[in-house]
Amino acid sequence: MTLAHTFHNSILREYDVRGTIDETLSTADAIALGRAFGTRVRREGGSHVAIGRDGRLSSPAMAAALTEGLNSVGVDVTDIGLCPTPELYFATYHLPTDAGIMVTGSHNPPNMNGFKMMLSGKAFFGPDITELGEIAAAGAFASGNGQAKEKSIAEAYVSAVVDAYDSDREFSIVWDCGNGAAGAVLDDILSRLPGRHVVLFGDVDGTFPNHHPDPTVPKNLEDLINTVKGVGADFGIGFDGDGDRIGVVDGEGEILFGDQIVLLLARDLLQDMPGSTIIADVKASKVLFDGIAEAGGKPEMFKTGHSLIKARMAEVKSPLAGEMSGHIFFADKWYGFDDALYVAVRFMAMAARSSQSVTEMNRALPQVMNTPELRFDCPDEQKFQVVADVCQRLRDAGANMSDVDGARVNTDDGWWLLRASNTQPVLVARCEAETEQGLRRLKDALAAQLRESGLEPPADL
Repeated sequence: MTLAHTFHNSILREYDVRGTIDETLSTADAIALGRAFGTRVRREGGSHVAIGRDGRLSSPAMAAALTEGLNSVGVDVTDIGLCPTPELYFATYHLPTDAGIMVTGSHNPPNMNGFKMMLSGKAFFGPDITELGEIAAAGAFASGNGQAKEKSIAEAYVSAVVDAYDSDREFSIVWDCGNGAAGAVLDDILSRLPGRHVVLFGDVDGTFPNHHPDPTVPKNLEDLINTVKGVGADFGIGFDGDGDRIGVVDGEGEILFGDQIVLLLARDLLQDMPGSTIIADVKASKVLFDGIAEAGGKPEMFKTGHSLIKARMAEVKSPLAGEMSGHIFFADKWYGFDDALYVAVRFMAMAARSSQSVTEMNRALPQVMNTPELRFDCPDEQKFQVVADVCQRLRDAGANMSDVDGARVNTDDGWWLLRASNTQPVLVARCEAETEQGLRRLKDALAAQLRESGLEPPADL
């Protein structure tokens, strides 16, 4: 009987493996993924993988199948159980393991699931994930008989996160877990922190009965905003489904977006680490890049994608990075992975050191006008060519632009961005200006480029 296995062509993504349960992703896929990943681990001299899982209804079966695949190629498994993704990342440093796999659908709908991976302390993405498909299709698996055991590391993880709060200042904070995996450890964390804490939807429930667990979508923050206002809290924190992305609202319920959160954290960090390189993705506001420079840091604009940014951080020894999507990474006193629970405690510590409230800090940020992240359909086989054509036309016209990830064009009005998503058949656009008229001109310039490529601009542009 052959062990060769072919994955559905949609599930091997740039940053992770992700699909719809019983349509594009099955336990047979999980077994094959375990075999393929375990084979890579063995090739690099490893033999031990930590796994964790989020609260989705399909996650226990997926974790069991993954373990079966890993064991079948001679890899031992330590299962740390139900946990947020950053706890699994932490496990790869805390335990004597060579790699880690998290079973999670992140912020996707309840009927989806997937896998996030680390190997030898580094993000596992891009060509690494493509190779898993090749190994599986060829049936080129290692052989062996690994063992599996269960071990909780929650106490060690919670203690390490809490240690990031170096103040006795008390805040009133509302925390919204969205019924995601952050709820598995949040109560233990809060029991060790000073202040008054109100937790919303802390029960882990893979059906997400209250709201979708994506804190970058304003609609999903309505309960958090209303509760912050209702109890008079200093600020509120929201988490996504697996606890690696963060959202923040101030004491008046105003949302701080990913780049604004990073700017406040960067100002604080740069007091102790002046001159440090702080990385943000191409979707971030000019306000962030200018603010980093004004605070004595070196801003670097980089590609969107948590795995790409983690790799870049290690390359340039950056102590802090972040994305508009709410993935924020500390590497000064932490491990350089995206951990919304740790970032939340660091945000508390930043607020404790400030003479301003979070609301005052938010109000003091430079005000600009911008669009939300606009996403519109474009086939996978077309999207990258569209962006390449736009970039070439702009270069030929002598535009002031960055092409680190798509086209980010600077004008006297502000900037506009067009890039291709690495994970979906869509193009992503954003515009930012200081005036309403300037924003209109930027939108018109972007729309003109789309039309020149034969695409009709989205209605909200």
